[in-house]
Amino acid sequence: MSFRKIGLGLVAATLFAGTALPAFAQDSVYVPLFTYRTGPFAGSGIPIADGMHDYLQMLNERDGGIGGVKLVLEECETGYDTKKGVECYESVKGKNPVIVNPWSTGITLPLIPRASVDKIPILSMAYGLSASARGDIFPWVFNPPATYWDGMSMIIKYIGEKEGGLEKLKGKKIGFLHLDAAFGKEPIPLLQELAKQYGFEVALYPVAAQDMQNQSSQWLSVRRDRPDYMVMWGWGAMNGAAVKEAVRSGYPMDKFYSVWWPGEDDARAGGAGAKGFKMLNWHAVGTDYPALKDIQKHVVDKGLSKSPKDKVGELLYNRGIYNSLLIAEGIAQAQKLTGKKVVTGEDVRRGMENIKLDPARLKELGLEGFTDPMTLTCTDHNSHSAAFMQEWDGSKWVKISEPIKPMTEQVRAQLDAAAKDYADKNPGWPKRSERCDNQS
Repeated sequence: MSFRKIGLGLVAATLFAGTALPAFAQDSVYVPLFTYRTGPFAGSGIPIADGMHDYLQMLNERDGGIGGVKLVLEECETGYDTKKGVECYESVKGKNPVIVNPWSTGITLPLIPRASVDKIPILSMAYGLSASARGDIFPWVFNPPATYWDGMSMIIKYIGEKEGGLEKLKGKKIGFLHLDAAFGKEPIPLLQELAKQYGFEVALYPVAAQDMQNQSSQWLSVRRDRPDYMVMWGWGAMNGAAVKEAVRSGYPMDKFYSVWWPGEDDARAGGAGAKGFKMLNWHAVGTDYPALKDIQKHVVDKGLSKSPKDKVGELLYNRGIYNSLLIAEGIAQAQKLTGKKVVTGEDVRRGMENIKLDPARLKELGLEGFTDPMTLTCTDHNSHSAAFMQEWDGSKWVKISEPIKPMTEQVRAQLDAAAKDYADKNPGWPKRSERCDNQS
């Protein structure tokens, strides 16, 4: 396990493998970043890690941190491996982290029961256990701005609209190409429930982690089954390989959809034939925002970023920014609620429940128009926000729809049942006792 430590305005590339790290200053806030810059998922992990780091580092350089307190940033390399991720958690929890972001559904799941014991909030931003949106049952876990079930319902809703209405999906076949892991399996129960409700057939195409770059058998099956639409739940090397295989097999790209994880490099892997590939998104790409300009000025141009300059503003880099925006807002709200500058994990849990990214706040942060407004509360740790569809035009992502709202009724039924099931299957699961500053 290796670490990259950047704190108190200093940037270092020193690796602290097997050595003790110096004690953190008592007038700072410690934010560990779980990242993966190595392995088959690094293509997705690197730009997200860069965006996460650079936004928080920009706050250090430009503002002296948050509320006058510097942020101590430290990366822990997980390789997207659950065992390593848990080891990262165990290595940082004694350093009083104010929040942990696992960046893997597989890592998130074993951390959920630890969070309430260790009093460390878990941020699984648009991934992880969908049911953890229920803040009354999971007061220490946050997964905004939309769950995987929201995402699946939005894709099906969009496809239904293209067909002339959801009832027109009857008799259609929808293929589901997914990583054969907790992440890829998460939306299957809702997909199957929607299939029953609207009369379409589901064909599942699991992709093992070791086979991500060799999907020939899955796409042979797709050619045999001839699904009317394909939906992908992929990550890392799987995404680019899937786009390439879809083009190679002649699958119509205008019928190929994905949840919100492919980046530009994944679409580019398909060459000119990838034009028409679609995916959900909820934030902007590009650098035409004051906060992004400040990142370029205070971090990138000073050589304090690991990101190539031409990658700043790409989709996954900006996804990392969105993640750190939530972290920073949780800290800022915690300071406001408690009157303290140096806040704790317990404080930041309260802060997360009081995030309100309205247009005025986004403008104040230099991110006006970067994303739609979003609010978290004691009972709603997700917000179930709308997303929009974007399409690859051969060189860039282009927004092609208005915001698509989730199928609230269907998602809520699945979510409530799953949350209850989780609590029932974990004897002694604690009832919420944490302070609530708002009600939804």
